[in-house]
Amino acid sequence: MDVTFFARGLAIGFAIAAPVGAIGLLCIRRTLADGRLVGFVSGLGAATADALYGAVAALGLTAISSAIVAHQSAVRLVGGVFLCYLGARTAMSHPALTANSGAARGVMGAFGSTLALTLTNPTTILSFAAVFAGLGLGTATGDRGSAVLMVCGVFIGSALWWLLLSGAVGFFRRALTLEWLRWVNRVSGALLAGLGVLSLLSLAR
Repeated sequence: MDVTFFARGLAIGFAIAAPVGAIGLLCIRRTLADGRLVGFVSGLGAATADALYGAVAALGLTAISSAIVAHQSAVRLVGGVFLCYLGARTAMSHPALTANSGAARGVMGAFGSTLALTLTNPTTILSFAAVFAGLGLGTATGDRGSAVLMVCGVFIGSALWWLLLSGAVGFFRRALTLEWLRWVNRVSGALLAGLGVLSLLSLAR
């Protein structure tokens, strides 16, 4: 077991989470609308999905990864429709200047939606498979202990990014007016729906 794999996983998880895509937009918007906790928990849903896909790639679970890749069109269809739904819902939602209380149901819903959205992106597992293969993991003869350490590092690294993002956005939230929040909802909703449409159009190619 090589403990340096934990540090590598930490860096990989942080780097994969950092680019602002659909999940980043959701995290930012939810932090502005519902507070830092809901924004951070939304990010944790993505971090959990990253860790799950990382585990599949690192531990050499080829049956699972092959099934995901074989049905990637159906997976992308679900993800694209879900993005369009979230985009429309976000654009039409009414902002509030004070953060919502963050009831347990709302927090769990935030976690579940980003978990599902990240899991419906088949390219995630392909990315992890490429990275882990380059590091000598993901084979039957690989070091399973190092693979587990790396997967733990991926989760913590990804979670760290979402903690930093939700904290930073929450800090600047107090400077936004109600009109600004309305525009945040409209723009982020349009972008999310646009990403969903692009995902659906990719199926026609």
